[in-house]
Amino acid sequence: MWKEFNWFILLLWIILFSVGLVAIYSATQGPVAEFLPDYIQQNFFKQLIFVIISLGVLIAIQFIPPKYFQDSSYLFYAFGLLLMVITLMFGREINGAKSWLAFGPIRFQTSEIAKIATILAVANYLGTRKELTSGKISQALIATLIIIIPTILTMLQNDTGTALVFIALIPIMLFWSGLPYGISLFMVSPAIIGYFTLIGWIWGAIVALIIALIIHILDRRLWVSIGALTMSGILIVGIRLALTSILKPHQVGRILAFLDPSFDPRGAGWNVIQATTAIGSGGLSGKGFMEGTQTQLRFLPEQWTDFIFCVIGEEFGFIGASIVIVTFVLLLLTLLNSTSNHKYPFAQLVIVGVTGVLFVHFTVNVGMASALLPVIGIPLPFISYGGSAFLTNTIMLAICLNLDLHKRAFSIYN
Repeated sequence: MWKEFNWFILLLWIILFSVGLVAIYSATQGPVAEFLPDYIQQNFFKQLIFVIISLGVLIAIQFIPPKYFQDSSYLFYAFGLLLMVITLMFGREINGAKSWLAFGPIRFQTSEIAKIATILAVANYLGTRKELTSGKISQALIATLIIIIPTILTMLQNDTGTALVFIALIPIMLFWSGLPYGISLFMVSPAIIGYFTLIGWIWGAIVALIIALIIHILDRRLWVSIGALTMSGILIVGIRLALTSILKPHQVGRILAFLDPSFDPRGAGWNVIQATTAIGSGGLSGKGFMEGTQTQLRFLPEQWTDFIFCVIGEEFGFIGASIVIVTFVLLLLTLLNSTSNHKYPFAQLVIVGVTGVLFVHFTVNVGMASALLPVIGIPLPFISYGGSAFLTNTIMLAICLNLDLHKRAFSIYN
């Protein structure tokens, strides 16, 4: 059986968490330790324990019959939603987000569990339907609703970053299920137009017109093109109103600091300035392990979680940062390539969903660290400190490995 196991994915996982352990150690155990409280200094050892636990879980999951994931998907989804509701009522608030449940010294983020449950539930629903052609939009709406429910619960927990990850699953999984190209572009266009509108409303309008033209070429139905233009106009006006009349000053400050960090260098722009300074000062080969001044003098914010990529860039330079990026790209491409081994939609959709979650986390985190995207608090998978996130990401990867390992068994179940 183990001849069928994808050892290359396991190797990439090992490389990523090894880099993460090294970076966490430097960010919490180096000279910077004198600036940190004791509980932060323990992060490396806690992360190491979760790596060992996750390895055991990854191995154990390989012995689970793959049909189990499909048969229990809806039950697991309901359990995940229940945990999120309980968290809203009795959860612990950390860094402004009430998304943690605690049992004595053990605490975990319930939205992480909901990610796995949502991917399995959507994959099960869409996997039992035929392709989402233009005449089956109702099926797409039901799949969207499955994703929207945990998204709303996550937003109620005040965890905007994780909510965006859920939202990103909608176009990814629907596109793979056969949603027409024009409709798929229509669904992702708000994020693209919104990004350019923040830079300037004229840029937003230009991008909106280009996208509407592409949608018209891909999908000749007039109502889709008109809908795209209407949505774009509402979005552009809404963003401008939000910046001038709706958002609070500190929220506007964060957006303006993303566009121009010098706008508030000691406030909202501080994170962006320190992050880009750390990465830029690393040069080609970096300053050396535990030698980064931005890291060791505690200039970097949340340097063991959200901005851990900056630690890598400063201490190991362009080479170290490139190794991380290349490893992630190889992992994502290998996962996508493994879908070609499956004839059954459920397995394909689960792998695509997991790949989508990892891609969004990777893109947003690196984008934050390099000032290409606003700071919204999303960790770097397998590298950032965080036990529940590491375990959840490993479980998702383990399920993909299980489905690939037992791909021949699907012919029996189906």
